[in-house]
Amino acid sequence: MNLTVHPAPPLHGAVRVPGDKSITHRALLLGAVAEGSTRIRGYLDSGDCRATMGCVASLGVAVERENDGDGGLVVHGRGLHGLRTPSRPLDCVRSGTTMRLLAGLLAGQRFASILVGDAQLCRRPMDRVVTPLRRMGARIAGVGGHRPPLTVTGSALHGVEHALPVASAQVKACLLLAAIYAEGETVIAEPGPSRDHTERMLRARGVGVESTGLRHALCGPVPRIAALDVAVPGDFSSAAYWIVAAALVPGSALLIRDVNVNPTRTGLLDALEAMGAHIERLDPRDEGGEPVADLLVRTSPLRAVEVGGDLVPRMIDEFPILALAATQAEGVTRVWDAAELRVKETDRVATITAVLTALGARVVPRADGFDVEGPTPLRGAAVDSHGDHRLAMTAAIGGLVARGETTVLGAGCIPDSYPGFAETLHALVPGALP
Repeated sequence: MNLTVHPAPPLHGAVRVPGDKSITHRALLLGAVAEGSTRIRGYLDSGDCRATMGCVASLGVAVERENDGDGGLVVHGRGLHGLRTPSRPLDCVRSGTTMRLLAGLLAGQRFASILVGDAQLCRRPMDRVVTPLRRMGARIAGVGGHRPPLTVTGSALHGVEHALPVASAQVKACLLLAAIYAEGETVIAEPGPSRDHTERMLRARGVGVESTGLRHALCGPVPRIAALDVAVPGDFSSAAYWIVAAALVPGSALLIRDVNVNPTRTGLLDALEAMGAHIERLDPRDEGGEPVADLLVRTSPLRAVEVGGDLVPRMIDEFPILALAATQAEGVTRVWDAAELRVKETDRVATITAVLTALGARVVPRADGFDVEGPTPLRGAAVDSHGDHRLAMTAAIGGLVARGETTVLGAGCIPDSYPGFAETLHALVPGALP
């Protein structure tokens, strides 16, 4: 599928984004091993989350879609030791989160599983979870030792102390899920902050996770996990596209409702505000243990910034759209300490450079980041998504401020994280789509 976009008039009104992907993944997995049924309202019905749902079902967990108009799921948990041996490999499709978190959950089971995915996922390194899991006693075999497909043979686990070389919420979540089954204390020390949904959700279900700064400890094995209903807030990573669109399209004033503003996720807000973006947080509140607010974004002139250090893991999924914002900022925006971008769905340093260069931007890639010089007038072009949902949406937002017509090639990957993106774009900016 291709997506053609034209320049946009000012963006006004209000928009809601789909449910948070990270929380949906975790709610499904924790609901699967909880005692009792978990209702998940506002879950993200995306390709990646469907991959997790399918894997959970293959492990013998019944998942029902409610027909009450509220868009809910009910996960009938089987308890910590009630999962069943899957009759076929567990297909994670393109979802790295699904594979990494499942590796931790399955490491302490009493059966063997095979984790597979499509070619894109099988190119992604899994050593960052395989190596620490093996230190806990896990038996995992893969191509070259750590590439998918992964065969996870359940075994007795023991707690160890992990010093993560890179701050990663997926690795941290994987190890915490394994720690539930491990004998003794598991300690995870991060070099910087990463999203903390797993810790919050485990504590809410009665699991004692103690966090002191960047050090997290869990003493296992855990006797049980309580079922707990979940209200999933709007995904900040999805809101990011409309935040930048309103910041860049002249004369815009856009309200984005019910957005998860967990501070471990909102590094992009900090970066944009440092660039001079006008963003107001309205009606801040707590929903299900997560901070939520409405975001009012108005167009404003932007200036270049430097992004590195602890800010990087707090906005690791938002670098493509930050790079687009930087094309319209005064000066050179420099991103460093972001080598993690090289091992995402694509090598995002290379693909960010390719996508924005196709639109006429001036981008210089570096080993651990990139430089973007602005402001640069963008021109419409045919842009390859490289099969990366975040690059595809970034190119589409770029088309709103570019001169002429922009066609995003391979836009069929967008529903991996944001089903309904094109429909929302059409409703918000009727003239933007042909």
